[in-house]
Amino acid sequence: MWEAARDLRRELYKVANALPDCETFGLTSEIRRAATSVTANSAEGCGRFGYQENAQLCRQARGSLYELRYHLTTCVDERYLSPAEGERLDASAQSVARLVNGHRLKG
Repeated sequence: MWEAARDLRRELYKVANALPDCETFGLTSEIRRAATSVTANSAEGCGRFGYQENAQLCRQARGSLYELRYHLTTCVDERYLSPAEGERLDASAQSVARLVNGHRLKG
């Protein structure tokens, strides 16, 4: 799970780095923060002993994934990404979300 989240973070950092300078403190920052949150919460959850702690960190990672999906929609709407690229990245985010959901269920 963490590896897939890491790959997604790398791709989203590329997107963030390509955004116009006017987005530096807005969308760029939000994408980086949310993408990092997914991997950080996944890693921290794996380091916790208790199921409830792990589940809470998985929920936080999942929330950040849905935030990223929203930011991808904004990138497409503002024509920073093509619809096809937005859909591809959104599919990757959904795939990571499924992994997070499955990991949480395994406890």
